[in-house]
Amino acid sequence: MSHSSQIKVRGFHLDIYQHVNNARYLEFLEEARWEYLEDTGDLEYFQSLGLAWVIVNININYRASATMGQTLDVTTALSKVSGKSAVFNQVITLAGTDTIVADADITFVLLNQKTGKPVKIEGEVLERMEGHLKAVGEEL
Repeated sequence: MSHSSQIKVRGFHLDIYQHVNNARYLEFLEEARWEYLEDTGDLEYFQSLGLAWVIVNININYRASATMGQTLDVTTALSKVSGKSAVFNQVITLAGTDTIVADADITFVLLNQKTGKPVKIEGEVLERMEGHLKAVGEEL
């Protein structure tokens, strides 16, 4: 299951070269993940269990530049779940085109908010997350 978010490129997103600064893409990806969590009901669900999604690794590829006034589509999908971590795959494209601006794999763990320690992904939590996995062959 994939989720789509749109972000309009504003002047404050740009660097001295008048294209989106590389660090801003991390913010765009985070914004899209938050929207995903809200829209799926996962934010509320995991908060009710006292669990937080904490990023432990980000692998990002920058493929094309984006400039002021363009709209970006950010597609987010859960691509892998294991006993200890899970991975979001995210792709940023120029809206209305096939031009990939950036893509990333974001690995996270579930953290017990009381103990501050990662928890094993199992049982009902695992089932819920597996229900979000992108279908084999589903395009982002």
